[in-house]
Amino acid sequence: MFVGGGLIFVAVMLLALLALFGPPAVRAGLGRRAWIIGGGIAFPVVVLSALLIHTFMVASRMVQAQDSPAARVEVAGELWWWRVRYLDETGKTIVETANEIRIPAGQQVELKLISNNVIHSFWVPNLAGKIDMIPGHVNTLRMQADAPGVFRGQCAEYCGAQHAKMAFHVVAQTADEYAAWLEAQKRAAVEPEDRVLQRGKALFLNNRCGLCHTIRGTPADGAIGPDLTHVGSRLSIAAGTLPNGQGAIAGWIADSQHIKPGNRMPAFNQFSGEDLRALSAYMESLQ
Repeated sequence: MFVGGGLIFVAVMLLALLALFGPPAVRAGLGRRAWIIGGGIAFPVVVLSALLIHTFMVASRMVQAQDSPAARVEVAGELWWWRVRYLDETGKTIVETANEIRIPAGQQVELKLISNNVIHSFWVPNLAGKIDMIPGHVNTLRMQADAPGVFRGQCAEYCGAQHAKMAFHVVAQTADEYAAWLEAQKRAAVEPEDRVLQRGKALFLNNRCGLCHTIRGTPADGAIGPDLTHVGSRLSIAAGTLPNGQGAIAGWIADSQHIKPGNRMPAFNQFSGEDLRALSAYMESLQ
C-alpha cells in the first residue's frame, strides 16, 4: 500500500513538473483531451479500484481468526484498574487476576473486553490498536505477541480522575512458561509458615480486607477490588502505578489516596510500622 501510494505520488509530481516547466511541445501534449480523460478519470478509477481490492484482501486476512485461540481472557475496565479473568472453552472463569495479562508468545489470544461503569479503551500500542470497552457491550480482540516480552498497555479513553494511572502489562511467555504460570495461578494461596507472614495474614483478615479482596484458600472472598491470591507475582501494583515490592505495597496500604487520589481503597494509616511491615511482607509472599 505504501509503495503503491509512493509510486503514484512520484508519477503525479513528475507530470505536474513537466506541465509547468517542461518543453513547449511536452506541455502542449499534456494539455490534450486524451491526457485529461486518461489521467483525470481512467487512471484514478483503475488505481483506486486496485487499491480498494487490495485493502479488502489485507483486511480479511487481518480479521480472520484462528479456529481456536490459545487462551480466552475477559478484561473488565474498573475504576481505575483492570479485572482479568482467564476462561475455559465454555466461558467459565478458571483464574482471576488483575492489571496484568499473561499470554503465550507466537499464538493468538482472544480478549473479551467489557466495562461495568464508564467507557474505557483498551490499548497495547506494540500489539494491537485501541478498542473501546463500553458498558453493556462486549468487544472482542484477537492479539498476538510474536516473541516473549513485556508490553505496556494503557486506558486510552478518559474515564475519570485516575485515567492517567490506569495502566497494565501484557507479559508474553514461551508456551511452557505460560502453562506453568497458569497452573500456579489456579492454586490457592500457600499457608504461611513464617511468624511474620502469619501475623500479616491475621492482620489482613482481622481488618476486614476480605470484604473487598479475595485470597483463595482463606476466608477473604471480596469481589469489589482486585483478587490478591497471587499478587506478589505481578510486575506492578495499583494498575501500573508502582513497581511491585514490599515497600510499594506498604506505601499503598498506608495511604493509597495520596498515591492515587479518588480510588476506591481507603487509607489504613492505623497500622504501626511493625504491623505494616508484616502485612506488606505477607502480600509480597503471595506468589
